[in-house]
Amino acid sequence: MTSYPEEIKFVSSWRKYQKRVLDHLDNYIANRHLHIIAPPGSGKTVLGLQVAIRLNKPTLILAPTIAIRNQWIQRFCDLFLQAETIPDWISKDIRNPKFMTVVTFQGLHAACNNLRVQEEEETDEEEDTEETLKSSNPNLDNIVNGLKLQQVNTIVVDEAHHLKNEWWQTLTRVKEKLDPITVGLTATPPYDVTPTEWLRYLEFNGPVDAEISVPELVIEGDLCPHQDYVHFTFPTTEENQNILRFRENIEQLFHEIKQDKTMITAIENHPIWVNPTEHLEWIYTNLSCYSACLIFLHANGREIHELHTEVMGDEKLKIPPLDYHWMEKLLDFYLHQEKDRFKAFDEHRKQLENKLRRCGAMEKRQIDFSNNKRITSFLTSSISKLTGICKIVDFEFKQLGYQLRMVILSDYIRKEFYVNTSENQLELTKMGVIPIFEKLRRENNNSKKIGVLTGSMVIIPKTACKVFEEKAARKGISKIGLPPLPFDHNYIIIDQTEQLKNDLIHIVTEIFQEGEIEVLIGTKSLLGEGWDAPAINALILASFVGSFVSSNQMRGRAIRTQNGNANKTGNIWHLVTIDPTTKTGGDDFDLLKRRFKSFVGVSFKENPGIENGLNRLNLPGNIAQEVEAGKKNDEMFTYAADRENLKKRWELALEGGVNLIEEIKIPFLEEKGYQETKGMYLSKTIANLSATLASGLAGFGLQSFELLLRGGRNVRSANDLYLLLAIIGTIGVIIFGRLTYKTLSLYIKYRDISKDIQQIGEALLNALIKAGAIHTDISKIYVESNMDEHGAVFCHLEGGTTFEKSTFINALQEIIAPINNPRYVMIRKNRFMLFIKQKDYHAVPELIGRNKNLAEHFKKQWERCVGNCDLIFTRTIEGRKLILQSRIKSLAAQFQNKVEHVNKWR
Repeated sequence: MTSYPEEIKFVSSWRKYQKRVLDHLDNYIANRHLHIIAPPGSGKTVLGLQVAIRLNKPTLILAPTIAIRNQWIQRFCDLFLQAETIPDWISKDIRNPKFMTVVTFQGLHAACNNLRVQEEEETDEEEDTEETLKSSNPNLDNIVNGLKLQQVNTIVVDEAHHLKNEWWQTLTRVKEKLDPITVGLTATPPYDVTPTEWLRYLEFNGPVDAEISVPELVIEGDLCPHQDYVHFTFPTTEENQNILRFRENIEQLFHEIKQDKTMITAIENHPIWVNPTEHLEWIYTNLSCYSACLIFLHANGREIHELHTEVMGDEKLKIPPLDYHWMEKLLDFYLHQEKDRFKAFDEHRKQLENKLRRCGAMEKRQIDFSNNKRITSFLTSSISKLTGICKIVDFEFKQLGYQLRMVILSDYIRKEFYVNTSENQLELTKMGVIPIFEKLRRENNNSKKIGVLTGSMVIIPKTACKVFEEKAARKGISKIGLPPLPFDHNYIIIDQTEQLKNDLIHIVTEIFQEGEIEVLIGTKSLLGEGWDAPAINALILASFVGSFVSSNQMRGRAIRTQNGNANKTGNIWHLVTIDPTTKTGGDDFDLLKRRFKSFVGVSFKENPGIENGLNRLNLPGNIAQEVEAGKKNDEMFTYAADRENLKKRWELALEGGVNLIEEIKIPFLEEKGYQETKGMYLSKTIANLSATLASGLAGFGLQSFELLLRGGRNVRSANDLYLLLAIIGTIGVIIFGRLTYKTLSLYIKYRDISKDIQQIGEALLNALIKAGAIHTDISKIYVESNMDEHGAVFCHLEGGTTFEKSTFINALQEIIAPINNPRYVMIRKNRFMLFIKQKDYHAVPELIGRNKNLAEHFKKQWERCVGNCDLIFTRTIEGRKLILQSRIKSLAAQFQNKVEHVNKWR
């Protein structure tokens, strides 16, 4: 077989963006790459299949999971072949390729390394089931030869940018040997990968050819209006006691180590403490370790010798207090980085390691005093979430009644909570499918129809039994075992047979779509990726394991439109357990913040907009009190109840823009509002300036008069009188002038820095064009920046390709963010009103700093657009010293790590 069968045809009509891609396909693949970014529910799978058919060559399709692999085959059979059986020219085995071969990335990697991997649909284990398989690829040539025999010339990769490094190496080698046309498809922006990984992904898939956004799909009617909601819970008494016990043990351990005499001796005898000037290269290459040692010894009363202030380049350097962060740095240095230097302390180091492990402050080689896997587990899988699920289910049922089609996704089945007795009164101590089912079953006061769908256990309401049998009979399946649930005869547990296995998920899905099941509970591995039920109008994500890809895929189940239901809206519920022992809300809340970076939706603001991030829900960055969390829960229920208003908010928000723009956001970090802070400093500046002038006059006023009386007998001439008056006036000017200077400096700090960012952005754009990173004509692109009413500054590149915009944003973030270890540093020098001098430090982006000529060109652009500056090469002793100083003094340091990427519909 050398081509796809001629009768293959897509049974439906193409969406606008799909048709646009297909119409321009020849242009896109001129570089032998097609790269598409589009959200879940946008039809990337069928688009990828149509592209493969158009290219009409033997095809290798690579998917991230078994479920998605099966989805590719199912969609091909249903929507193109219109056949129920898989033809023999489609293979799931990379060792036995056919005209179309569909496998997982893990399967390809395992085959190239002579490994047999048990690829499970779902797991009930808590261990890490995605352990990376180390590779030397001894069998790669055999696998490639098999593909060459099939003349494979097209590779389709689905969601490849979240692959492990080892899998990337295998995939890249296979591609190099086959030299195919590569079709790259992804739904999730690369928020949780490093710039290096993103560039690697782009190198493999080519520049982004087309990007379709969630708002565009809502406009086209392919996605329904939807909203994310957050429900907060707090740990149970037992969970909270465990967390408190951990915190207390950590604090006690911290103080023990802080005063550990053996470690004090070890650090004091290290050459960087004894003779710092003889080890400058090491110090400036290991600044955090050096700083941790100084802070540790200073905390123990050791005097910081002037040699160290010379090394630090600041005589007035204020040594910060020893905290968890610096203790972690110090211990990593003492235990892992300087084994030879600390050989005499091996026994002590071993004992210390054991103590850290016992206390939960060290796992593998990672030292962490603030977080711990067990604490994170208490929060993410807190039993309090079961109560939260019950409240949400009852709320949504009250709103929608028998129209409710809710799915609840969890990570594990937890079969141990299923019993074969007449009663099930087991205490529910873990999160999972069966505990959720049990909680809802036991508290089902309004007769909701609840079901369970997993790969190994299926439960349906007794009322759905007849419909189930009818649907099975149509597929030629008879003699199905449908025994009642031992502890509740209102439910049926389905005996799975070989005859039924392939059709079971499909039949239960149909029953759910038709309303015989209103609340369906399943595992995220079975229902979260590749499963499709357009009737879903409410989703609870009770899952805490997985990446941005899986969480976005799961969320995508609820946002698809449904034929015949033009009024469909989707409510997506996220569960968060707050850690009351931290100011930030804890690990579970932090995880949600990170995940929301990849969720684009409508905001709760008075003038609704479309953006990503948790800010759109008007949630504070920190929630630690139950009263505060309770108010937010009530607010979420109020919004979720008004689905009609949700549609209107989407309509209003969509009218306010035309494109989803990726931009950089520099937030205003003061606790008070921007305008209030700026106004306060301005009024204080005016007040102090007035006081300065008044004090000068006061030199001739009352206080002056008193001094004159006392000093009168010493005034023997007019010159003596003028001198006395000058001294009095000068003292007043000094006192109030200092306050004027200070408050004016603070006012300047809060001036409209969007102009600065605009100028920096323009200098950067010119430098990136010179570096060859941006190819679009300069007349068609420009930098745009603005400041909102809260003092946050936004900046993005208008025009250009998606890749060019991302490159610009990443480079701008390098400039603005705190300095790490760049090859070049730009020192900006300017004055305000001739007497207030500012000196700011900025990293030269890696793309530009890799080449001296490019860095010098950037300096010229900076001088032209921004102002005076010095360009410093940091790979010298003086340059390293400058990095240290810049970390301490940098204006960018005020932003800490708060600079973020945001997507906004503009």
